[in-house]
Amino acid sequence: MGVGAAGGSLVQFLLGESDVGQNRAEASQQVLAELNPHTVVAVHTGELSEAFLASFQVVVLTESSLEEQLRIGDFCHDRGICFIVADAKGLAGQLFCDFGKHFVVEEPAEGDPVCAIVQDISQSNPGVVTYMGTEDSYARLFSDGDLVTFSGVEGMTELNDQEPICVRELGAFKLEICDTSSFSPYRCGGLVSQVRLPQEHSYEPMSRSLVDPKIQVVNPEELPRSHSLHAAFQALHAFRRERGHLPRPRAPADAERVLELARSLGTQQGPLDEDVVRAFASVSAGDLCPVAAITGAMAAQEVLKAITRKFLPLDQWLYFDALECLALEGAERLTEEDCAPRGSRYDGQIAVFGAAFQEQLGRQKYFVVGAGAIGCELLKNFAMMGLAAGPGGDITVTDMDSIALSNLHRQLLYRTADISKPKSVVAAAAVQRMNPDIRVTAHQNQVGPATELLYGDDFFRSLDGVASALDTLEARAYLESRCLRYLTPLLDSGTEGPRGNVLPVVPSLTDLLRPGATPGDATFPLCTLRYFPRTIQHTLQWARDEFEGLFQLPAEHVNRFMEDPAFPEQLPAGKALEVLEQVRWSLRERPRDWQDCLRWARRHWQSRYHDAIAQLLHNYPPEHDTHLDYVLAAAHLFAQAYKVPPCSDRAAAQAILRSMVLPPFVPQDGLQIPLTEEQEEAQVPADNRQLAELTQDLVQRRQELVGGEVAQVPLMDPIYFEKDDDIHVNFITAASNLRAENYGIPPADWMTSKRIAGRILPAIITTTAAVAGLACLEVYKLVWGCRDLRRYRNSNLWLSDCRLLRVQPLPPRTYQYGGREWSCWDRLEMWADGQEMTVQEVLDWLQKKHGWTVTKLLHGYTMLYDREEDEETRTQQLAQRLLENSEDTGEPRQRELELSYVCEGEDAEAEDARPLLLCSLP
Repeated sequence: MGVGAAGGSLVQFLLGESDVGQNRAEASQQVLAELNPHTVVAVHTGELSEAFLASFQVVVLTESSLEEQLRIGDFCHDRGICFIVADAKGLAGQLFCDFGKHFVVEEPAEGDPVCAIVQDISQSNPGVVTYMGTEDSYARLFSDGDLVTFSGVEGMTELNDQEPICVRELGAFKLEICDTSSFSPYRCGGLVSQVRLPQEHSYEPMSRSLVDPKIQVVNPEELPRSHSLHAAFQALHAFRRERGHLPRPRAPADAERVLELARSLGTQQGPLDEDVVRAFASVSAGDLCPVAAITGAMAAQEVLKAITRKFLPLDQWLYFDALECLALEGAERLTEEDCAPRGSRYDGQIAVFGAAFQEQLGRQKYFVVGAGAIGCELLKNFAMMGLAAGPGGDITVTDMDSIALSNLHRQLLYRTADISKPKSVVAAAAVQRMNPDIRVTAHQNQVGPATELLYGDDFFRSLDGVASALDTLEARAYLESRCLRYLTPLLDSGTEGPRGNVLPVVPSLTDLLRPGATPGDATFPLCTLRYFPRTIQHTLQWARDEFEGLFQLPAEHVNRFMEDPAFPEQLPAGKALEVLEQVRWSLRERPRDWQDCLRWARRHWQSRYHDAIAQLLHNYPPEHDTHLDYVLAAAHLFAQAYKVPPCSDRAAAQAILRSMVLPPFVPQDGLQIPLTEEQEEAQVPADNRQLAELTQDLVQRRQELVGGEVAQVPLMDPIYFEKDDDIHVNFITAASNLRAENYGIPPADWMTSKRIAGRILPAIITTTAAVAGLACLEVYKLVWGCRDLRRYRNSNLWLSDCRLLRVQPLPPRTYQYGGREWSCWDRLEMWADGQEMTVQEVLDWLQKKHGWTVTKLLHGYTMLYDREEDEETRTQQLAQRLLENSEDTGEPRQRELELSYVCEGEDAEAEDARPLLLCSLP
C-alpha cells in the first residue's frame, strides 16, 4: 500500500520538537513501526513514479496538488490499483475513492447474516415459511428481496438442496418463498439463513469524476453544500497555483479570490453557496487535529475495504465540514492579525480560532473518564490541540484497567512493553511525550458512588468539561448524573464496530442522554436456557451460567461457610438450603489429585449432555461421542478451584477416561420439567428440618477440616470468567457447542463464542479515531463558551458505508411540577447561613419560596422528615441539623447536600419529574 505525505506539526502526533527540520516520512517511520512490529513500514522520499506506484494494491494521497492527484489517479485506474485522496483544510475534509472498473465486494453488509429457526412451511404456491424470532429482536429479521437457503428441514427435504431463494416479507415472522406445492409435507426442524452475495462496483477515474462528481450524502438536503465544497477545494488548488500559497487566515481579499475562482470553474451543479466558499477559504490554511483525525480515519477504513473487500466503499466523493464553528459569537470579528502565525506549534489552530482562543484552551480543566480506545484518541487530540497545556490547565484521566495484549490493535498510546501496566498512567506519560506542556494527572479509580468523596463538590465545580470514554451505558448514565448535578458540560462518545456517535450535553442548552439497552446484553427466560434453547446465544449464555455455577459460586460459598458457618441464617430459608446443598456437594466432590478431576469432568459431561437430554426426550417424546475438549477444560477448571495441580498430557487423560465405567441412565417417571418462566422461578417450600440437619452435618464437616478456628486460607479458589483466558473460553465454547448439537443448533467457532460469551463489542481504531475527532470539534465550542444551540452537533458515524450525519441537538426536555414548567436542568438552590441549618428551615424555605407543603424529605435513603410519623417523632425530625444527619449516615461530608422531597397534592407520576434540591453549606 502506498501512502502520501503526512500532515503538519499540530496534527502529526508521531513527531516531536526534536524532529523539526527533518523529513516527515523518515522521522515518522520508527514510531509507526513501533505501533505494530508485524507491519513493515518503509520510507520513500523520491518521486512518485509510475514504476514505483505499480507495485501497490492501494495508493493514498494526502496534501497533494490537484495535478498530482489527476496524474496518479489515471495511472491507478488503468492498472486496477485502488486510489484514495484524503485532504483536510481548516474546518473541512475531502475524501475520494476510485477502486477501478470491476471491484467486487465480498461482504457488503455489516454484521452476521440472519439465521432463524423454522416453525412451519406450507405446501402451497407460493410457500409460506413461519420462523421463530428472538428475545432481543422484536423487529422483522428479513426484508423483501433477501436471498435465503434452508438446512436441516425434516419432511420437506427438497428445500435443503435449493439454490438461494428470493423471499417476500409477509409480516411478523412470515416469509413468502418459491412454489412448494409439489414438495413433501413439512414435518419439523430446519433453519432459514440469509445469503449475502458478492457485489460488483464500477468507479470513474478522478479526471472524469471531478467534472461530473458522484457525491455521497446522508440526506439529499446536504448535496448543495457538498457541491459548493467540491468547487471550493478545486478553487483552492487554483489559488495555490496562482499565488504559491494558501489563502492567508481571515484575509478577506484572499477569500474573495477563491470565490471568484470557484465561480469561474463552470462545473458547479446548482447554485454556489458563496458564504460556504468564503468561510472555507478564510480558514483553509489552518491545520486542526480533529479534522485530520476524522478525515484520516475515514480514509483508513476505505483502505481496509480495498484490501479486505469487506463493506461498501465510498461512491465516490465525500465532504464534511464544521464551518458552524466560525459562527460562534465573536468569531466573525477575528482579524488577520489575530490569526497570523506566531512561530508556535499551534499556528495551524491559531489560523482558525486566533491566539487568544489558544490561551483559553491552555487554561482548561477537563476530566477524561476511561483510557481505552476512545480515551487514548481523546488524550492524543487534547495534547495536539494544547488543551490544558497552559497556566492553570489540567486533565485528570482515570481508568481502573491495566493494559492487555488485545488492547494494542486500537489503543495507540500503548505498546507491548506496557502490558499489565495501568492504562491511565501509561496514557498520561505518552501524551506528555507528545506535548511536554500538557498537564495530566492519572488516577486508577472507578467513577461511581464509592468514589464520590474523591470526585465530589470541589472536584466537579473546578472542571470546565468532562469527556466520557466508557463502554457501558450504566457508567455513562452515572457520569451524566454527576454532570447534571454540577452543571458541567459532558461529551459522551461511543462506538460499536464501524458505528460511532458523539453527543454534547451542555447545561441548560441541550437535552440529556436518552436511556437505551446495552448492545449484546439481552436476557433470556430461564426455561429457554435450561430446556429449550433455539439459538447459539442461548447455549452460550447457558455455558456462562454453567461456568459460574461450577467454578465460581460453589467456591465462594465454601469459603464463606469456612469463615462463618452462620452466614446462611441471613438468607431466606429456601436460598439457605440451596447454598448449603452446594457447600455439601463441593466438599463431597473435593478431589485428591488430577485423576479425580478428570473423572469428575467425565461424570459431569455424562450428566449434562446425555442424561439430562435423555430425560427431556423421555418426558416429551441423537447419539453423542465424548467431547474431550470439554472434559479437559472442565477438569482444568475443577482442579484450579480445588487447588489441585493439573496435567496437560492429553494422551494420559484419554487413557484415564477410557478406563471409566459409568452406570446406565434410567429416566425418572413423573419428573416435572417447567415450560414457562413462572414455573421455572417457582420456589419449593423450604424444609426446615432438612435445613437444620444439613447445617449440623456441615458444621461437623467444617470442624474436621479447620477445627474451631476461622479458616486462615480459603479452602477453594473461585474462578471468575475471563474472556482473555483460553481455558475459560475453551470450556464455554465446548459446553455451548455440545448443547447446540443436542438441540440441532449450528455451532459457533472459538472466536465467535469468545465474542458473544465475553460480551465483547467489536472495536476498530478507525471508528474510535473518527469519533474522538468529532468530539473534539465540540470541545472547541465549549471552550469558546458557546450558548447557541444551533452551533452544536450530535454526530452519528457509519464507516461500513462511509456515512456521517451531524445534526443539531435537541433542546432540554421540560415537565410540569408545582404549577409551572421546568427544564431537566433546573434545580432549587438553597444557601445555608450556617452549618446549623435544620430540617424545619428547609421546609420553611420551600413553603415561602414556592408555596409547596412538604410531606416527606430525604437525604439519600435516609428519611429526614415524614409527616405521617407521630408528633414527637416529627418534632425531633424538624429540629435535626442537616449536617448532623449527613454524618450519621456515614456518607462523605459534602458542601452541597442533595435532598429529595414529596409535596402535598403532587401526582403519583411525579416521582422522577421534580426539580433537584441542593442545599449548599458554608
